[in-house]
Amino acid sequence: MDKIKVAILGTGNIGTDLMLKLERSEILELTSMIGIDPNSDGVKRAQDKGYNTFTNGLQEFLETSGELADIVFDATSAKAHVRHAKLLKEAGKQVLDLTPAARGPFVVPTVNLGEHLDAPNINLITCGGQATIPMVHAVNRVSPVEYAEIVATISSKSAGPGTRANIDEFTQTTSRGIEEIGGAKKGKAIIILNPAEPPILMRDTVYAVVEEGTLDEEKITKSIQEMAEAVQSYVPGYRLRTEPIFEGNRVTIFLEVEGAGDYLPKYAGNLDIMTAASVKVAEEFAKNKLKSSPAV
Repeated sequence: MDKIKVAILGTGNIGTDLMLKLERSEILELTSMIGIDPNSDGVKRAQDKGYNTFTNGLQEFLETSGELADIVFDATSAKAHVRHAKLLKEAGKQVLDLTPAARGPFVVPTVNLGEHLDAPNINLITCGGQATIPMVHAVNRVSPVEYAEIVATISSKSAGPGTRANIDEFTQTTSRGIEEIGGAKKGKAIIILNPAEPPILMRDTVYAVVEEGTLDEEKITKSIQEMAEAVQSYVPGYRLRTEPIFEGNRVTIFLEVEGAGDYLPKYAGNLDIMTAASVKVAEEFAKNKLKSSPAV
């Protein structure tokens, strides 16, 4: 099968985990790792595996070997992506933004990926968004959601400097995603860093209030279960902890996300769901590119 070349911008935990996941893809070919720390573990692993490495940032990559990738994953930070987005757009690269910068349309693979296959820059919202927005959408496609609130609880150990620096962006971007992609008229997001030892798995609570007189327990439960299975197709550790709980016109859903353990520990499901979702999106981008390419 023909492959589409990709590069990873950011050689930290997320970028390194993404590198290992891309090795299993049948349609994506990782060529390059781009960062600013020549001593990072991600750079060293990339060099050992024979990938091109650039340690003077994105500009160096674009000036010397920009043809090495059609798709670029940005796994840096929200502030850095603002600069990167402009450079990558000028270079004609399709970009998957794993930061909460929100420079492009929000995408959740199981909800709206098909609408943005040609978008130059898409945003994967946040880990909490990727975990919970599918559930808000699952409820909303049965009964209109008036209000949705999500609480994402992650292990403090899985929250590195990038995650901590982006806390404000996390709540704002996730809240917008709940509304724009999940379909709720009003959305709210909360994140909790839990210092428990041993570290806990990522756990999410979704609380939805539906329009009066529209709640259908059987249909909503079926919709939620079908959505969980769809997310599990690319995030195997994603699961419902219980059956949804109904009270009046309110629905509560409890989720758990266990990581695959590629580079990150299994308790870091919050990071794993981002890298897994990004690979899923990039593979659909690649299929679209190959389908639209003129036959040789």
